[in-house]
Amino acid sequence: MIVIDGTSSALNVNNFSNLEELLVRVMEESSLDNRVVTDVIVDNENFSEIYPHQAEDITTSNIARVEIVSVPVHDMAVSITRELYKVVRVMHEGGKHVAELFRQADDGEALEVYQDLLDVTRDFLTMIGVLRNEFSLKKHIVFNNAVEEISELFTEMSDVMENEDWILLADILEYEFIPATEKWKKVIATIREDIRDSAKG
Repeated sequence: MIVIDGTSSALNVNNFSNLEELLVRVMEESSLDNRVVTDVIVDNENFSEIYPHQAEDITTSNIARVEIVSVPVHDMAVSITRELYKVVRVMHEGGKHVAELFRQADDGEALEVYQDLLDVTRDFLTMIGVLRNEFSLKKHIVFNNAVEEISELFTEMSDVMENEDWILLADILEYEFIPATEKWKKVIATIREDIRDSAKG
């Protein structure tokens, strides 16, 4: 038996030789258009691949039931925006922590945490960009200004890093980077509104 979002499918587990074949076919179902699969449950146990194409190695001969759980793409996007609020908090706290470490002359630890902060910020900007391109149909001045500001800060911080002026870097983080991260809350709220608007349309 194959169940998609609580509804039994006309497809049958026995018609497929392995789990990957079954999942690929199920994904072609129109009921999953504009939806994101969140869970695959095989015989009442959650399945997630430990290595790529693991599902191909699982034969269907001993499987009685496969359940697919999905959510609309828009709902998933809204929940991602909720996570992004948390990332803004991490960036805010990270900036504060790095500035403190530099001021305490704990340069080694500060540089390590600073690198993590840069990685988190880059990933955050990438995700924001994906959401905006996917759902945000408007041109937002708030978004453009926030991107410009953070880009300029990255350039400035790079120059300061080269000169190894850690106190100046601490100042930039505390007085420019942290206030810049706060502005992203407004950007996320705007993108979330766009996602909701495109769901209505």
